[in-house]
Amino acid sequence: MSDDIYNNNPDYNRNQPEPIKKVPEYSFWAEQMTHKDYTQYNKSQEWTAAGDYGSIIDSTIANENNKKGKKVFTFILKAICFGIIASISFIGFQKVYYYINPEETIQLGQDRGYSNIPGKTVPKLNTTHKGNVTMKDNTIISEVVDNTMPAIVSIRSIATQTYNWFGRQFDDDYVSNGSGFIISKTDKELLIATNNHVVEGANQIIVSFIDGSEATAVIKGTDSSADLAVITVELSDMEEDTLGAIKVAELGDSDDVKVGQMAIAIGNALGYGQSVTVGYISAIDRNVAISDRYSNKTMVLLQTDAAINPGNSGGALLNVEGKVIGINTVKYSANEVEGMGYAIPITRAIPIINELMNREVLTAKEQGFLGINITDVTEEISKQLSMPIGVMVYAVEKGSAADKGGLVYGDIITKINDIEVTSSMQLKEKIQSTRAGSEVKIVYMRNIDGTYQEFETTVVLGTNPNVN
Repeated sequence: MSDDIYNNNPDYNRNQPEPIKKVPEYSFWAEQMTHKDYTQYNKSQEWTAAGDYGSIIDSTIANENNKKGKKVFTFILKAICFGIIASISFIGFQKVYYYINPEETIQLGQDRGYSNIPGKTVPKLNTTHKGNVTMKDNTIISEVVDNTMPAIVSIRSIATQTYNWFGRQFDDDYVSNGSGFIISKTDKELLIATNNHVVEGANQIIVSFIDGSEATAVIKGTDSSADLAVITVELSDMEEDTLGAIKVAELGDSDDVKVGQMAIAIGNALGYGQSVTVGYISAIDRNVAISDRYSNKTMVLLQTDAAINPGNSGGALLNVEGKVIGINTVKYSANEVEGMGYAIPITRAIPIINELMNREVLTAKEQGFLGINITDVTEEISKQLSMPIGVMVYAVEKGSAADKGGLVYGDIITKINDIEVTSSMQLKEKIQSTRAGSEVKIVYMRNIDGTYQEFETTVVLGTNPNVN
C-alpha cells in the first residue's frame, strides 16, 4: 500500500497499526496457488517488506505452522482409523457371504480357476480359443454393381437436325448419349427400357453391352408424357459371347422405398461408359415440374442425392439388394443447388413398360384410328378452370370409332386400357401403336351439371381414311 491512502483519507489514523488478517481455516487449491503478500505494518517500523519480516510476522507464521501440524496429525489419525474399520468390514462381509454360499468358497490368494477345495464346487473361468476371421474382398456396393452391371447398357442415339443458313437448309447429324437396362429376353429379341428423351427423334440407335460389343436397336414403343421408351435388339444381331455375358435386371418395388435408404445409380455418364454413384433416397412422391418441347408437365418422382449426370438418363437406380427401384431421368441444375436428382419410380413405370413391350411396329395403314381432335388439359389449365388433367375432345368425326363409342365434345380422356393419359402426344402414340380393328377401353370425364363424372367405354379402332 502507498502513503496516498493515508494522505487522501483524513479519518485514518497513521499511528494505529493495520490489523493482521485472519487466515481461513481451509483453503481451496486455486486459492493456495495465488500470491500471498506478507507485508505487515509494524509499530517500530512503518512497513516491513516481504522477506524482512518483523516480530509480528514471525509469531504469526509460527502460530500458523503449529495449527497446520495439528491438523495434519489429526487427518492422518482419522485415515488410519477409517482403513482399519473398512478392512474389518470387508473381511467380515466376505466371511458371512461364503458362509451362506459355501459353493462359492474361495480362499484368498488362490487362483479362482484352479482352486481345489475338498467337498466344494469351485467355478472356473472360461478360456478363449483362436478364431478365424473371413475377410470379404468386395464391399456390398461392389457386389451389387458386379451382379447388376451385365443388365445395364449404354445407348448412343444419332439424329438429324435441320437448320437454315442464309436461306439455305442444311442437315447435321448429332449424337446424344444415354443409358438403359435389360427388362426381358424372348426367343427373338432383347427388350431394353430407357427414357423417351434418350431415343426421341433418333434415326439410328446403337446399344453397347457389358463386354463392349454393340448392336443396332429399334424403338418398340414410347410414352413421351411418362418419358419412357422400350427399344429392342434382335438376338440374331448379337454374338454368342455377348448373350452369355448379359442378364435381365431384377425389378424391385418403389412403393416400399423409404427416405434415408441407400441408392445406387448406374449409367453412361457424359458418354464415357458405365459409372457408379452412391447416395440416399432424399424424398419420395416428389412433384417435379418438367418442361419438354411439347408442354409443361408435373411428374411424381423419387429424389436422390446420388449424382445423376447427362448420360445417366434411362439408367437404373438400385437399392442395396441390386433391384431396380427407379429409372434415372432428370437432375435439378442450378448454381445454388447440389445433389437433387430424380428417378421415375419403377412401380409406376412397370404398367407403362409392359404396354410398350407389347406394342407392334405397324405401317400407317395398319395403325388404329380413333377419329377425334384433341387438346391438352395441363395442370395449369386444370387449376384455372377446375377441370380434370387429361386430353379434351373438341371435335368428333362422324361415324368414327369415337363417335360409335359415345364420345362427345368436352369429354376429357384420362385413361386408355388402364394406362393414365396426360397429353395428346401420349394418346396418339398409344392409338397408332395399336392395330386397326382392336378393342380399346377408354376412361373419360364428362361435365354433368357443373360436376365432372367418370365414365368408361370400349371402342373398336378403325383405319385412317386419309392414308392410302
